[in-house]
Amino acid sequence: MIGDRWGVSDSEIVRSYPCDDFVTSPALEAWRGVSVQAPSEAVWPWVTQVRLAPYSYDWIDNLGRRSPRELVDLPEPQVDDNFTTACGRRLGRIVSVDPGKQLTGTILGAVMSYVLVPQDHDTTRLLFKLVMQTSRWVALGVSVGDLIMARRQLLNLKMLAERHQH
Repeated sequence: MIGDRWGVSDSEIVRSYPCDDFVTSPALEAWRGVSVQAPSEAVWPWVTQVRLAPYSYDWIDNLGRRSPRELVDLPEPQVDDNFTTACGRRLGRIVSVDPGKQLTGTILGAVMSYVLVPQDHDTTRLLFKLVMQTSRWVALGVSVGDLIMARRQLLNLKMLAERHQH
């Protein structure tokens, strides 16, 4: 499908993601990934901050409010906590969490997982997968839209984790 992959290898596509446990036979599967030059302990707090803001194009999905550029002292995410905040509204809920390793939430019928995979030399692969049961045409639109927004989000989280790791 158009827009279903960005920044991921074939081995990262075939691996299992927590979101796979929540949607059987999805019409949409989309994978995104980025290498972060920081250990996973420095990346995880930024991933958990998606509860506060979208970290993508703030002028589109946050009514122009800037996503925080400093870490906020948040408790570890828990199942049933709010998943994200966009346009000043809390959206979705967390359905699975393994602190420091993965955060999975659901929003508007989609289920998405952020997975941290430690690499050599204090590098982390930040992987994202979205799954959804929907029509083929909606899946195409969501895939392309998500490619734009999730790509920006992962690049922002990468930049922030690399900048603040020390």
